[in-house]
Amino acid sequence: MNERKNKLAIRGLSKRYGAAVALDHVNLDMIDGEFLTMLGPSGSGKTTLLWSVAGLNNPDEGKIWIDGQEATHRPACGRDIGMVFQNYALFPHMTVAQNISFPLEMRKVPAMDRKTAIRQALAMVKLEHVAERYCNQLSGGQQQRIALARAFVANPSIVLMDEPLGALDKKLRDHLQFEIKRLHAELGMTVLYVTHDQEEAMVMSDRICLMNRGQIEQIGTPQELYFQPKTLFAADFLGESNLIAGTIVGEENDCLTLELPGIGTVRVRSGNTPVSGSDIVHFTRPESLSVLLDADLRDNRVRGQVKEVFVSGAITKLFVDVGGASALRVSQLTDYSRCVRKGDIVTIGWADNVGNVFSGKQREAA
Repeated sequence: MNERKNKLAIRGLSKRYGAAVALDHVNLDMIDGEFLTMLGPSGSGKTTLLWSVAGLNNPDEGKIWIDGQEATHRPACGRDIGMVFQNYALFPHMTVAQNISFPLEMRKVPAMDRKTAIRQALAMVKLEHVAERYCNQLSGGQQQRIALARAFVANPSIVLMDEPLGALDKKLRDHLQFEIKRLHAELGMTVLYVTHDQEEAMVMSDRICLMNRGQIEQIGTPQELYFQPKTLFAADFLGESNLIAGTIVGEENDCLTLELPGIGTVRVRSGNTPVSGSDIVHFTRPESLSVLLDADLRDNRVRGQVKEVFVSGAITKLFVDVGGASALRVSQLTDYSRCVRKGDIVTIGWADNVGNVFSGKQREAA
């Protein structure tokens, strides 16, 4: 099987706005056909990085290569990219067909070829019937699909998307997530995507690049970031988590023995996360914890009182007071035959291989 080539390479990219550091010596690689999502809190640098690739700002340091050609200071029009913005950025004085035709005209594509490409692009987003309408005659979802068609029509080297679904309601956003993934799969495009929506990043991405304070905190598949976070920030930022400060009191083979306030002694596989010192933070996902029956066995068990119960359809979330500084979060499939109520005394259990341990120094640095 042929190995896919590198589509985008970034080395040592830095960008400052006065005293504020937006990007701090970032290195990143994307392979041909990949869907990579930049995720992180506001001010983490994800949009600055995307705009640097687009040619909409000039980095202070570092280099960018697209298809093996240096593009660090090349103008945006010479980078062979497509761009989709949150606010659509369609031309209001042009028809839908004229909007889609625009990037083809900039590339000097012959008129007859443009007509064919426009028809194909509209068919691709299933909006063939709106070619002669103006954009203000379309719904928000239709406008964003036209923006997608315009970005894909010229078969660019990379398609950049800057929070393209942020202005849409949830139902339409969910639908367009599917549409974008369908187009990505059908066309084999390379997509660099920016979002602040964690669920969107998890659903759509081949890999997620988690940004924090202008640097890459962790990059990997959605499953790797969710179940195997490498830092305390990654564990805390993505999804819900139980983070409990404690101490290491023993170690045997690949298992650590921890002392956690309110919980007592627990065991956890040491994993791949290096831990320095005895002060640690223990991490588990709420869905890795279970409400146990008396006969159920788990490596770790603790008794507590249910303080809150939230039923959100298929998932029920419990907050269980175990006597420590914070309640344990437990998520489970809703089962009315085993209904847990506020005030119940329950036993919570989890396996020793579902948690992780981070150095307490990471919390101090956060």
